[in-house]
Amino acid sequence: MRQSLTAENIAQEAVYLRAEGRASFERPYGLAWLLQLVAELREWDDPEARDLAANLRPLEEAARGRLEDWLPKLSYPVRIGEHAQTAFSLGLMLDYARGTGDTKFADLLASKARQFYLGDKDCPLGYEPSGEDFLSPCLGEADVMRRVLPSLEFARWLRTFLPQISPARKSAWLEPVVSPDPSDPKLAHLDGLNLSRAWMLEGIAAGLPKGDKRLSMIMAAAEEHRRAGLAAVTGKHYEGGHWLGSFAVYLVTRRGIPQ
Repeated sequence: MRQSLTAENIAQEAVYLRAEGRASFERPYGLAWLLQLVAELREWDDPEARDLAANLRPLEEAARGRLEDWLPKLSYPVRIGEHAQTAFSLGLMLDYARGTGDTKFADLLASKARQFYLGDKDCPLGYEPSGEDFLSPCLGEADVMRRVLPSLEFARWLRTFLPQISPARKSAWLEPVVSPDPSDPKLAHLDGLNLSRAWMLEGIAAGLPKGDKRLSMIMAAAEEHRRAGLAAVTGKHYEGGHWLGSFAVYLVTRRGIPQ
């Protein structure tokens, strides 16, 4: 990390990001993960972490500026299970903004989440996953809304948005998936879907009141997905090995979930 995140290297990255013709470069997924890295470095009470965070500042400012320019113009959310999904990146960005005390950016993000999702209902969870998903459109939306709604309001919203999560349901409501070919760069996405579903389910549970009757079934599904997802983090194939580890770390460290 010291070798890559030098002030000189990051200055060039910022120049690249700001260059003409790159308005949509890594937007929003890569930019959101960059801001998450900044947030983690600032939380780390270590001299080296502070140096790295300082080195990242020009790229952080370029990324935030790009997002602040784009979000007011985004009329509709992107509801897919891959990089362009709006809900997942909004969640990462909200955690960054709140963790760094950037209230103006946090207010923009929360406002867009409400605009996009507050009126949603009956999310078609049964249509998931698509064949190359590594994020759940339905769970991703719920996971960002628990960040912007008070607990009781979120509980009511979730009842309308995902009525499938009901204690009256007798059959399994969400089961882990299996990648048919972990060596295929797109089909390997399904291994990551188990991991991201697990942390989204844990996040949803964290947003509900303590006595909510849906908690046990949400956490049971989270545990099933956690086990399936972590079992696939082997490094055997580059197609999954170069990114599944980051998903696993995000899950086991409970990033984004109030402590």
